[in-house]
Amino acid sequence: MRASAPLPGARPRADRKDTVQAVAQSLFLFLQMEFPWELGPPDGRYLLRSKPGGEADQVVVLATLAAGRRGSGRGRSWPGAVRSRPLVARPDAAPEPALVATSRASIIDPVPVSAESQARAWLDDLDPERAVLDAFGTLNRVLHLHRVAAADPYVHELSPGQALVIRAGWGEGEHVADGRWLHARELSWRTPRSGLRRGRARTAALRPQERFAELLGARGSALMCESFALRARLDLDQSRLALAAIGLEAAFSAATFELRAEQRPDLEVRLAELQKLSDGVAAQARTALTAGDELPDEEVVRHALERLEAALRARTIGG
Repeated sequence: MRASAPLPGARPRADRKDTVQAVAQSLFLFLQMEFPWELGPPDGRYLLRSKPGGEADQVVVLATLAAGRRGSGRGRSWPGAVRSRPLVARPDAAPEPALVATSRASIIDPVPVSAESQARAWLDDLDPERAVLDAFGTLNRVLHLHRVAAADPYVHELSPGQALVIRAGWGEGEHVADGRWLHARELSWRTPRSGLRRGRARTAALRPQERFAELLGARGSALMCESFALRARLDLDQSRLALAAIGLEAAFSAATFELRAEQRPDLEVRLAELQKLSDGVAAQARTALTAGDELPDEEVVRHALERLEAALRARTIGG
């Protein structure tokens, strides 16, 4: 049998003997996910490198899977376009849901394996939670860089819980690049609730709904520091440590003012804790801005953010 073609856009690493020798089959390992909206970047194959001129660490293939033909007279005819059309009155029926386009993202290892037994061993040994988080970290890096390049603030990162389906598997080069495979397995994802007893889990699930109702009804207020803290958490989770440190300083500055202005005796201890941490947070932000290649201390940033998040939770529960 003739060896299958390599994944387009990816080069085999020179130190891998099985990519140099002729083999009966070259199989590419992948994780793939689908979403009920368009992601932002144009469809195509994207190579991610850790250094300029280096070999690709991963290949990301994005594809839009249209649910309806664009320009067919229904909905939008191109991204960003809005057209008006008359609607027929239907008092006895609900309007039909609009057709939407779904998207597919494939995260592919550019170094193939040379035997199906190797691919099966990889899938059997796969840690689903770790693999999914790593795949979403890669996809979110692509989305973040596209947001910056396109100057489009509405391109956003994704979480595993938003995917319609997540699968892992293997296939030959062109097949995998086109979203097909020889073998794949769906991976389930549940938001971890480790450490929560059933009663606490129910409270944690209901509280955001209660808070949402309070905010909608103007019976509560959303603080600036909450938004800053959420942004810092996202940057930290996506390994953007410098951005997380800078955002955390803004969150601490806002929290010190906003929480103290509420004059909540039950938060005094937490405010004192945040005040003690504030100098260290400011130092990490300065490192992010002025230290060149030196990165902030992740442990300091993570601990300070966790303590701020704890104070904000206490504020919400106590209120």
